[in-house]
Amino acid sequence: MFTGIVQAVASVAAITDRPGLRSFTLQFPPGFCVGLEIGASVSCDGVCLTVTALGPGDQANFDVMQQSLNLTTLAGLKQGGLLNVERAARDGAEIGGHPLSGHIDFMATVAAVRRPENNVCVRIQVPPSWMRYIFAKGYIAINGASLTVAEADRQAGWFEVWLIPETLRMTTFGAKAEGDLLNIEIERQTQVFVDTVRAAIDERLGPLLPALEKLLAAQGQSLDDLSQPPHKPVG
Repeated sequence: MFTGIVQAVASVAAITDRPGLRSFTLQFPPGFCVGLEIGASVSCDGVCLTVTALGPGDQANFDVMQQSLNLTTLAGLKQGGLLNVERAARDGAEIGGHPLSGHIDFMATVAAVRRPENNVCVRIQVPPSWMRYIFAKGYIAINGASLTVAEADRQAGWFEVWLIPETLRMTTFGAKAEGDLLNIEIERQTQVFVDTVRAAIDERLGPLLPALEKLLAAQGQSLDDLSQPPHKPVG
């Protein structure tokens, strides 16, 4: 498990391709690999990867299957590329973000970047089927970083996050531009809540469901609005 608090930025030192497999050698900042062992998990741009070899120095190797390459931004990494990294959380560790599995749900696209003074606002375009799990003031993980959704437009299929200077300093987000792809992991409790409510509505209403959907649409709403979880405090 991870906390979504990015601990460092790593760079791709080397890439080795084999049939059905791509191996990455990552260069970490000094001290990151202290105590790291073969078999340990590291979140690399939000993807949970397993250490397959250590060294020299502050380097470690990771193998990525073709399926994971197809589902994440790791397929587009090149030598010298940068990633957000976090080591697996220890028992009793403070969770400053929210619990993450390191299993990416989908890739999204940077639609726009605004840079007012001392802040950056990123608008992210999302595949329609996933917008039901994204709500203003809710949590979401982007490239392994736990962030709070500032605004969300379900009809247009986008949400926005605001990034403070410290987040920009500790992550790769400062270099993101329109058209870039991002790894997204939705918040699991939100997914369970939404799916449970939608299943209950489907079961109870049955034949009346189309009529309800039509009524909600006339009011500019949808079933997803009914299944919105209570807002969580932002801290």
